[in-house]
Amino acid sequence: MPLNKAQRAVADSDARFRVFVAGRRTGKTFFAIRELARFARHPNRTVWYVAPTYSQAKNIVWEDLQSKMTKLGWADKINQNELSIRLVNGSKISLKGSDRYDTLRGAGVDFLVMDEYADMKREAWEAVLRPTLSAQTPPGHALFCGTPKGFNHFKDLYDYGQTDDKDWDSFQYTSMSGGNIPEDEIERAKADMDKRQFEQEYLASFINFTGQIYYNFDRTKHVAKQEFDKDAPIHIGIDFNIDPMSASVCQIQNGKLHQFDEISIYGSNTEELAQEIINRYDKTKVICYPDPAGNQRKTSATGKTDITILQQYFKVEAKRKHDAVRDRINAVNSLMESANGTVRYSIDPNCMNSIRCLERQVYKEGTSIPDKDGGFDHQNDSLGYLVAHIAPITRPVRAINKPKRFTHM
Repeated sequence: MPLNKAQRAVADSDARFRVFVAGRRTGKTFFAIRELARFARHPNRTVWYVAPTYSQAKNIVWEDLQSKMTKLGWADKINQNELSIRLVNGSKISLKGSDRYDTLRGAGVDFLVMDEYADMKREAWEAVLRPTLSAQTPPGHALFCGTPKGFNHFKDLYDYGQTDDKDWDSFQYTSMSGGNIPEDEIERAKADMDKRQFEQEYLASFINFTGQIYYNFDRTKHVAKQEFDKDAPIHIGIDFNIDPMSASVCQIQNGKLHQFDEISIYGSNTEELAQEIINRYDKTKVICYPDPAGNQRKTSATGKTDITILQQYFKVEAKRKHDAVRDRINAVNSLMESANGTVRYSIDPNCMNSIRCLERQVYKEGTSIPDKDGGFDHQNDSLGYLVAHIAPITRPVRAINKPKRFTHM
């Protein structure tokens, strides 16, 4: 298969350290396997592919790598347990995970690929893997691949690759440069994702996500009065916490998620929250979307879990495990405003606590970790659990434009 424009530019670079920043589906994995083979074609070379975790390394490249080495007739011995391939020329290609980087010390490596480098710890490269290249004669080479994740160590390497240091070179290409995604799919992605997330994932832009977490929230766009529909389903996101128990009460109206009420009870438990919901609404219309941790967590003396208590009164849609925090936040931001400018969230002006929380929760300084010290997280999390269930970022959010998709018996 011929290289695309982005892959060819990186392949033609003579730099010892190359940084390949690219959007989704640009062909980074295909190119990584090609480069592993290119360096391993020389006899007695040690070549590593490093992913954020060992299981990711296996899932991303192992099958394709085995297939390529076998078709080329280069494979001498394939070790399924070690995820390594010994070639007929004495070279060895091994898959590694950076999450336990201390176990990688001491080896000498001629070439390594660090894939999805933005998801690794800086120390994996600087303290452990960089010295492995110095142990070889001549010194080894490295290729860094991935999609940006804010202003972190991946951006530092990219920036350094733009300097006059001849050992370093860096490249930045959008998903469109890869030629693997149809134009109509790009347009759908713009509708499904918020602007910043689209720019990061598809345009390969380094976006600084520090500061306000729900940066798409704007009172002028989102605060509005809507009439409650007594015959329509009531969707309630719930965050289990004693101080406070929090819930965001919503309906889907005209293709938008409208939040018309909020519940915040201090020193409480799930039973009391359930009773408060029953006091306010017809419980036969309620569908709850709680924190998945409620499958194990107990806030009552009965020994029942939080989700079991809710199931006594309401229909409950509970995921088996948490979505990534980043995905949950992105899902909410994308409803507030997608990359193509579509707004699919509104909130009643009486929900003053929710509005305040959306405006004030920030990331911890210099990180992409939500700050929970300000007390703004619980109400936001309750909304996030709901949105992540009915309109997750991991599948087309556009389904919310079909209200029947969310209609329950």
